[in-house]
Amino acid sequence: MSLTLSEARARAALLSDVSYELDFDLTRREDFGVRAVVRFRCHEQGAATFLELTSARDVVVDGVLAADYDGHRLPLRDLARDNEVVVEARLPYVTDGDGMHTFTDPADGETYVGAYVGMDLCQRIFPCFDQNDLKAPVTVTVTAPEGWTALANGRLAEQEGTRWRFATTEPIPLPMFTVCAGPWHSHTWEHAGIPFGWHARASLATQLDRDIEELRHVTESCFDRFQDMFGEPYAFGSYDQVFVPGLNWGALENPGCITYRDETLPVGVPTANERRRRATVIAHEMAHQWFGNLVTMTWWEDTWLQESFADYMGYRLADEAAGFGGNFVSFAVGGKARAYAADERRSTHPVAPLAEEVPDVDEASNNFDSISYAKGNSAIRQLVTWLGDDDFLAGLRTYFARHRFGNAVLDDFVAALDEATDRDVRAWVQAWLRTTGFDTIRVTGDDDGVVLSREGSRPHRFTVTAYDADLVATATEVVDLADAPLRLPLGPGVSAVVPNSRGETFARLRLDPRTWEALSRDLALVAEDDTRAIVWSTAIDLVRCGELTPDDFLGLVTRHLPRERNVGILDVVLTWASGELVTRHLDPAGAPAAIATVAAACETGLASEPDDTMAVALTRVLARTTPDALLLQRWLLDRETHTGQEVDSHVRWQAIHRLAALGAIGAEEIRDERAADGTIAGVLGAARALAALPTEEAKAAAWERMTGEPPLSNREFEATAAGLWDPEQPGLVHPYVSRYLTEGLALAVKRGPSFEDRLGRAFPAVAFTEPLVEELADALRGDVPTVLRRAWDDALDDLRRSRG
Repeated sequence: MSLTLSEARARAALLSDVSYELDFDLTRREDFGVRAVVRFRCHEQGAATFLELTSARDVVVDGVLAADYDGHRLPLRDLARDNEVVVEARLPYVTDGDGMHTFTDPADGETYVGAYVGMDLCQRIFPCFDQNDLKAPVTVTVTAPEGWTALANGRLAEQEGTRWRFATTEPIPLPMFTVCAGPWHSHTWEHAGIPFGWHARASLATQLDRDIEELRHVTESCFDRFQDMFGEPYAFGSYDQVFVPGLNWGALENPGCITYRDETLPVGVPTANERRRRATVIAHEMAHQWFGNLVTMTWWEDTWLQESFADYMGYRLADEAAGFGGNFVSFAVGGKARAYAADERRSTHPVAPLAEEVPDVDEASNNFDSISYAKGNSAIRQLVTWLGDDDFLAGLRTYFARHRFGNAVLDDFVAALDEATDRDVRAWVQAWLRTTGFDTIRVTGDDDGVVLSREGSRPHRFTVTAYDADLVATATEVVDLADAPLRLPLGPGVSAVVPNSRGETFARLRLDPRTWEALSRDLALVAEDDTRAIVWSTAIDLVRCGELTPDDFLGLVTRHLPRERNVGILDVVLTWASGELVTRHLDPAGAPAAIATVAAACETGLASEPDDTMAVALTRVLARTTPDALLLQRWLLDRETHTGQEVDSHVRWQAIHRLAALGAIGAEEIRDERAADGTIAGVLGAARALAALPTEEAKAAAWERMTGEPPLSNREFEATAAGLWDPEQPGLVHPYVSRYLTEGLALAVKRGPSFEDRLGRAFPAVAFTEPLVEELADALRGDVPTVLRRAWDDALDDLRRSRG
C-alpha cells in the first residue's frame, strides 16, 4: 500500500511533535519483538489518521489486540490534542534486505541482524508515520543475544548485560532509521568531541584491521572539511560506520550509523579503483548528514536535493579532502555516459520534477536513478562553475542554518542561493533542473578558427583546450556559451579543439572531423586525463547514436587502451566494451570476437609492464574475457598470473566463472572451490560459476534456483543471473529470456518492489533478436508493477535505439 502524496500532505498538516520510544527484542531466531510508544500532537481534535506497520503479528494497541489491523496500517481514531499510542508486535525477519534483515555468515556460522530501511520500509521495523516530513526524535533500547554488539542512530547511553540503551536522537527522517546487531569486530575512537567507529563481521576482522588506518583517514578528513565548508557542525551524537551483509543499496546514510554493503570491504586487498570508489561513497554518505538528515526533502520530488548534492560532494571531497584524485575523470566516462542514455529514454524526468509528478512512493522509487544521481551531480558541478565556489558555499550555509532539523523544497534552496549572488539563479534552475534532455555542443571551423555552437536551451560555462599535431595542449580557456555561436581563433599548428575538456557541463559533444581524426589516431598521447575521459565518453555516445560502428570503437580500444594511464578510464571503457557494446550493439554471433578483442587489449597492456594499479585492473578484465582456458588454469594452479600478479579471491572467482563459461571446469570442481572458500564471496562466486556452465542441464538448474523454493536472497539471485546470462551462449540462454518475462513477472508480483528492482537489474545481458524485442514489448502491454515496468521500459528503449 504505497503512501500517496495527498495522504502524506494531509497527515503532515494534521500532526506535529512526533516522537518514538522503541524497545526491540532480537533474542529469538524466528522473529523479533518491538514495543513502540508513539507520541504526537493532533491539530484537529476528533480527527483520524493511521500508523503504518507491515506484516506484523500479535499486534496489541494500548493493551488490546488490534482487530482492525489489515497487515499494513493501524487506524487511529478520535484523536486528542496530545496523544500517546503503545503498540506491541512481533515481526518477521527478512533475507531480502527490506526490513529487519538476518544473515548467517557461511564463514563462521555467526548471525547478524540489521534494520535496513528507506522508502516505505521503516514500517517493517516498527509502527510509524512513514514519511520524511514527520521527522522525529527516536529513543531505542535493544535486547540482543549474549556476545553481540548493538548499534543505532543514537549515541550509546548505557549497556547492561544484553541490554543496550541509546540516547534520544535529534529529529531524524524515519526512512533513515537503523539498528545493527551482531558479534561485530570494531575499531572505535574519538574525534572532534564525538565517538567514531568502524565495524564489520567477525569473519572480516583481518580485512578491517588491514584497512582501518585508511578508513579512519578518509572519515576524519572529510568530516572536518564538511563542517568547515557548510558552517554547521555535525548534528548527531556519534558517527558509526558498519559493513553489513545483504544491503540492497550500496550504502545508506542513516544519521549516526551509516551502513555499507560489506563487499566494500573486500576479502582480497582492495585495488586502487576500489579504494577510490570506497572513499567517494564514504564522502557521499557523509554529505547526506547535512543534505538529507540535517535538512530533509519534504516529499520525494526533491530526491535530487539529497542525491545530486551528495553525489557531487562525494566525488569532490574524496579528492580534495581524502586525497583520492581522478574521481570526476572516471565519472565523466562512466556516470555521465549512463546519464546521457537515461535522459533519452521515455522514463526521463527533470532533475527536479514537480511534487504532483511523483504521486506516490512506488513512483518515487523510480527517481533514484541516473538522472537524480549522475545528471544531477553534473548539474550541480555546472552550477558551481557558473556561480563560483564562494557564492555557492555561502548559499549552502544559509540553507542549512535556516532549515536545520526541518524539511525543505527546491524554492527554499533557490532562495538561499539568490541571497548569495547577483546572478539569476531562478532562471538557471528553470533551464537546468525543471527540463529534461541535454544540449549538444558542436565544433565546426576551418583554418582560421573554430566555432562552438549550442543546440539546446541551457547556458554553459566550460573549459576549451586546443592541441597541436602531437596532441600537446597549447591553449586553455574558460568560455560561456548560450544562444550565440562562439568563434575562437586558432593559433598556429592546432589540430584538435575539445570543448568541455574538464567536464564542467552536461552536454553531448560533436567534434569537427579534423579533431576527431587526430584524437582517434593518437588519443593515448593526450596528457590530460579529463580530456581523454571526455573523448571516450563521446565515443560511447557515438556508438549509441549509430554514428560510430562497434568495430571502429573496438579499434579505439585496441589502439589506445593498452597505453591508457588512468585506471578509472581503463576500467569503465573495457567493462562497457565487453558488456553493453556486445549485448546491445552486436548480433549474437559477434560476441566472442568482440570479447576476445577486449582480452587481447588487456594482454597488450600487461605486456607493456604497467604500474601495479594498471596491471591489477588489466588482470581482472582479462580474467573475465580471455578465451584461453589454459592460461586461467595455470593461474589457479600457480596462484599467480603469468605477469606476476597475485591471484586473490576476486581474481580466482572471476577465473573460475570464465572457465565455467568456456566449459573448461565442471560443477564438482566449482563445488570443491566453494568448499575451500567459506566466505560470502565463495557463495556468490560459486552461484555465478555454476549458472555459467554451457549445458542445458546447468541452465535449467540455475533457472530453478532463481525461481524455485526456498527463494534465493537478492544477492544470490543477482549472482546466479549474472552467470546465466552469458552473451557467448545465445542458443542456451535465449529460451530463458521468454521465461524471464513471464515467470519472472509472476515472481516480482509475489516478492514485491525490492525484488522487482533486483529482477530489473538482472535483465538478460545477451544480444536480443527481433522476436525477443517484440516479446518484451508485448509483456509491457500487460500489467507490470511500477518498479519492474520502469526497468523493462528502459531496456526496451535501449534495444530499439540500438537498432536505429
